[in-house]
Amino acid sequence: MIENITAWGYFAAWRVLRWLPEGFVYRSADKAADYLVRKNGNSVKRLRSNLARTQPGITSLDLDLLIYRAMRSSLRYWCDVFRLPDWSRERILSTVTFNDESLLDDAIAAGNGVIVTLPHCGNYDHAAAYFCAKGAKLVTVAEHLKPEKLFKKFMQFRADFGMEVLPLDGRVIPTLMQRVRSGYVVALAADRDLSRSGIDVVFFGAPARMPAGPALLAIRTDAPLLSAYVSYTQSGIHIDLARIDLPTQGSESERVTELVQKSADNFAAGISAHPQDWHMMQRIWIDGDFKERT
Repeated sequence: MIENITAWGYFAAWRVLRWLPEGFVYRSADKAADYLVRKNGNSVKRLRSNLARTQPGITSLDLDLLIYRAMRSSLRYWCDVFRLPDWSRERILSTVTFNDESLLDDAIAAGNGVIVTLPHCGNYDHAAAYFCAKGAKLVTVAEHLKPEKLFKKFMQFRADFGMEVLPLDGRVIPTLMQRVRSGYVVALAADRDLSRSGIDVVFFGAPARMPAGPALLAIRTDAPLLSAYVSYTQSGIHIDLARIDLPTQGSESERVTELVQKSADNFAAGISAHPQDWHMMQRIWIDGDFKERT
């Protein structure tokens, strides 16, 4: 019952927030974000503890201000998602900036496929829509949501701007390998995997786990591996890209671990520069009171 109510809430937002004036929607989102920070629910508490670990030496006041900015960024993302179906191609293309777009453009032009790994940051759907609008073949993976109709809605939302979404299951790695070899851009959010299959990394000086998928794909296909960090600008998003060199020595397991650690280091650099745009309201680190799943 609760799952159905949640789903209908999302469906309503996709309709209603597209009808209302844009300025009103985003101002209202900022007010809602501020209210949620003051309410200090579990998600805000987790966001606070996560961001505190990324900003060593931050004062209590500055952390409070950062949480307000982070919640506003998070709700801006959702407003963007609900309104993006009505954005023009020109708006999608003209509101994206880069540190070095050629890193991805050159890989796409080579036609051999490329893997992009990134944390949950900024508006990665805007980034995906940008590359789809430029003609790139893009694919990602999504964890199955409940209820089913909400999962299908998110898949359709991304399919509508040209992105293929594969469900996360035991067949996904072989399918992604096929996509890479067909010249696709495989974009994977990869800053959290607390399961036993997650790869142990050092993240902001403490133990965490991140998924092996992007590194495994790069090693098995020899495709370029890029990390990305998406942050908000006043009118859109900025994408920082970095090439991650593939290791040539060691077993596959050792090379995967090395690549995941390099990705984690790049994520940390992006988060340090733009912490308010890292929308992570779940557990990341496996120290303290973390308990292994059985």
